[in-house]
Amino acid sequence: MRASVTDLWITLLPLAIGSAVLPTQMIVTSVLMRSSLGKAAAWIAGMAGLRLLQGVLFGLVFAEARSHATSPERPGILAGGLLLAIAVLFYSTALRQAIAGDDAADKTAPKWLSRVVSMPVLAAFGAGAAYVAFSPEKWVFTLTAIGAISDASLTTGAAVLTFVAFVALTVSSSVAVFAFATFYRERAEAVFARVGSWFERRARIVTVLLGATFGTWFLVKALSALGLGWVANG
Repeated sequence: MRASVTDLWITLLPLAIGSAVLPTQMIVTSVLMRSSLGKAAAWIAGMAGLRLLQGVLFGLVFAEARSHATSPERPGILAGGLLLAIAVLFYSTALRQAIAGDDAADKTAPKWLSRVVSMPVLAAFGAGAAYVAFSPEKWVFTLTAIGAISDASLTTGAAVLTFVAFVALTVSSSVAVFAFATFYRERAEAVFARVGSWFERRARIVTVLLGATFGTWFLVKALSALGLGWVANG
């Protein structure tokens, strides 16, 4: 069954927000802004560019699979499976952080943050792409978004614009940081220092809360897509 635009964005928005508000992405962006606007822009471009490449490659795959689908239930099963995988990833991330404790995070954070500051522009672009490419969560996010857009049976132009909007939302927090630093340079350094310090101190609890919240949301969506439990009957 063709999904409405509203139903489509009910699926896409949590995926985009879950990507945008992850502490690591915001911390790296704020740290790079202290060093160079060019590095921060390259980091954001790397993340967006890799997602757009995924959209081109896997959009074609999903479209081909849909054209050969013999059962109307297959798109729902695929979407439900991907949403369930996202729920498991969020819950596992929250559980790992809850068990790890603050000491482990405090010991590792300064090392990778120091490497971030010293990166050249090209390396920052590569780091942004690698941040997306080597993250299982982000792969599942993007594949789920592509699948949802394909299931909505939009025109080619509308599907492309929808995916571009999704990608823009995934980097919206970093773009907001970049814009603030560009227009309010005098205040930006002090603000980024405070915000970065806040995230470094509270990264674990923020990750646990986000993991539990988004994990529950995507579990509900997965059960609904699969037609299981009280969600489907409600």
